[in-house]
Amino acid sequence: MGVAGAAAQSDTVQPSDAFRDALAAYDQAWNASGLAFTKVTFTDGGATGYGQYTPRTNTVFTDEEALTVYAEPVGYGFREGDGSFAYELTASFRLLNLSGQVLAEQDNFATFAGEGRTKKRELSAALTFQFSGLPAGDYQLETRFQDEIGGSQSTVTLPFSVMGTN
Repeated sequence: MGVAGAAAQSDTVQPSDAFRDALAAYDQAWNASGLAFTKVTFTDGGATGYGQYTPRTNTVFTDEEALTVYAEPVGYGFREGDGSFAYELTASFRLLNLSGQVLAEQDNFATFAGEGRTKKRELSAALTFQFSGLPAGDYQLETRFQDEIGGSQSTVTLPFSVMGTN
């Protein structure tokens, strides 16, 4: 490292002890949580990033309309190696009617994975579903997320309706 690099590091203002303590407490709470979600909602269109989505005002869809879901997972595990932290979540889904009959399902249809020099804790999972031919009625979209590194899983269920055509 050159002199300029060393000087830049020594001029860096370090966080306070209180801030470092808060980060350590956050890390401990994260690890104790297991896979959970701070937000899961249907959206109008896709999300463009963490916290960048428009919540849908209702859960009534037309037969031809795509269902878009936004989720913010927390408590997933990290694999450490060579100064980096990796995460990997997979998603599976089931479409159910109100009597619990499974109308469609697919395991591991989406993967959310990454790696960086720090633990990425602002992860958004955006999913799009297209179910054509559903008759008018009430349904449940059940999405199971599996933490491939930490080993935990969590399922979220979003009820929705399909309106009939006139």
